[in-house]
Amino acid sequence: MSKYIFITGGVISSLGKGIACASIGNILESRGLKVALMKLDPYINVDPGTMNPYQHGEVYVTEDGAETDLDLGHYERFTNAQTSKFNNITTGQVYNYVITKERRGDYLGKTIQVIPHITDAIKENIKKCAEVSKADIVIVEIGGTVGDIESLPFLEATRQFRLDMGYDNVLYIHLTLVPYIKAAGEIKTKPTQHSVGTLREIGIIPDVLVCRTEKPLPDSVKEKISLFCNVRTEAVIESPDVDSIYQIPLVFKKQILDEIILSHFKLICKFSDLKEWEKNVVSKALNPKHKVTIAVVGKYIELQDAYKSIYEALIHGGIYNDARVEIRTIDSEDIQKKGADKLLENVSGILVPGGFGYRGLRERSKLLNSPGKTTFPFWACVLACSAQ
Repeated sequence: MSKYIFITGGVISSLGKGIACASIGNILESRGLKVALMKLDPYINVDPGTMNPYQHGEVYVTEDGAETDLDLGHYERFTNAQTSKFNNITTGQVYNYVITKERRGDYLGKTIQVIPHITDAIKENIKKCAEVSKADIVIVEIGGTVGDIESLPFLEATRQFRLDMGYDNVLYIHLTLVPYIKAAGEIKTKPTQHSVGTLREIGIIPDVLVCRTEKPLPDSVKEKISLFCNVRTEAVIESPDVDSIYQIPLVFKKQILDEIILSHFKLICKFSDLKEWEKNVVSKALNPKHKVTIAVVGKYIELQDAYKSIYEALIHGGIYNDARVEIRTIDSEDIQKKGADKLLENVSGILVPGGFGYRGLRERSKLLNSPGKTTFPFWACVLACSAQ
């Protein structure tokens, strides 16, 4: 039977739940376990495929054609897991599924409610991911922040999951913020206390806290968090700012997060030290032999997340080739205003991501019709991406 890890986020968004999930998957894979990773998104859209990139960010397309959240790209880059439509569900998909069943008469005239019908559908999807992937451990990331009304059905299903599957088969990890207040010269734990308190009101008591922090956490701070949040001191894990996201598995490994997880699940696995990951990924990310400059000419350059997976895929490809990829972001409208030759000077390759709506096609056509060396098929592959 599969084991399940649920990862929630608190205080603010964009703390890096996706990276934390992928990193945990990485260290567990290194112990010889097969992992699957899943994202639960609380928006009512059926999928992000028709959502404006300025609002949602990029759509990550899986091998089976599913349009999913960009965190699935992190899952695949950090682990050997192959994602599909089973690895991402939204509130919209869940409600659409339940309403379709109700219209068919499958519920035999019962009153359809959030509990148990919506929460049961969520749990079915999680179990389906485990069944399809045949994973030893399924890591489930819950989108949004604890306290958001939109994510309550997912959190309620998460609470029920431990009751259904048994204490030893479900682990709760909460990612939270421990800010450093420069004016006071102090690290503050109150946001974390409030976030965990909100989670406990829902009925979920976290087993592990992952604390995003700019400054190292002294033992006294960890002990305070442990006391007020009812989590063992060794299960208060630091997640500091790093030079490369690919260092996070090493950070977690150093704090024996894998041992804490395996101990909870009562699993005995082979030893690992992540030396291969450090040698083949981290060291090449930090100290590459070559450098290459790629221009990304797009419509949504202002929003970092709009092309997040594209940037990360280029960086990841650079790591494989022992090269630092410097990405030059160019607004497609500037091609006409300032000239392609000037903006694309000294780049080794050009990538033109897809546009949303008519203007996206129009701007790509401008680039297609640019003179001289910048002419290339606008459906857009990367050109001449050799390291220099």
